[in-house]
Amino acid sequence: MVDKPHFKSALIVGAGPGLSASLARLFATNGLKVAIAARQTDKLAALAKETGAAVHRCNAADAADVAALFEAVEAAGGPPDVVVYNASSRVRGSIVDLAPDEVKRAVEISAFGAFLVSQQAARRMVPKGHGAILLSGATAGVKGFALSATFAMGKFALRGLAQSMARELAPKGVHVAHFVIDGGIRSAARPVPADAPDSYLDPDAIAEVYWSTLMQHRSAWSWEVEVRPWVEKF
Repeated sequence: MVDKPHFKSALIVGAGPGLSASLARLFATNGLKVAIAARQTDKLAALAKETGAAVHRCNAADAADVAALFEAVEAAGGPPDVVVYNASSRVRGSIVDLAPDEVKRAVEISAFGAFLVSQQAARRMVPKGHGAILLSGATAGVKGFALSATFAMGKFALRGLAQSMARELAPKGVHVAHFVIDGGIRSAARPVPADAPDSYLDPDAIAEVYWSTLMQHRSAWSWEVEVRPWVEKF
């Protein structure tokens, strides 16, 4: 039987009530010490209480903030050996009408922030030859839709970052995986229609896919995994 990799702690950047919350619960259930970070932390109290997670305020697109985040997490219990980047931003509109400052900000959150977080994670994981960096992508990372250039720019960049890092870091013992979430994620604001069961992704089910990828033996690592509802066309 192949031994499963062992992880002790996880940091989730871009935490919120959806997929991040499901990941925090699953990580905690499996014995990992969890830290969650977001620009606005006022809505994370209940999740922190449920999972025992430490809460950190961080602007993921700010290099100083990200460096301070990793220093704080490390000081509290050592560097995380699992880091999830789940932050993103989108600005919808025609290419002729988009405000450049809004586009820049959105791309910084979706892609540049992922670079900053991944860099801090890699600096800590590479010397140990162990760790995992998991990046949350979207349909927009492989298919740019009309009126969604900003989101496509950010998610295409995120996918490129993941592929490049996987090629660089896998030989150094660090597993990098990019998840193409191809479909809408169910939530209180987006309930599943009664006439279309399971047409939106269950965040708990997505979290299980992240976990199964995390548990992959290094002889069979995936750098990219797609998840989509059974009714979603592709």
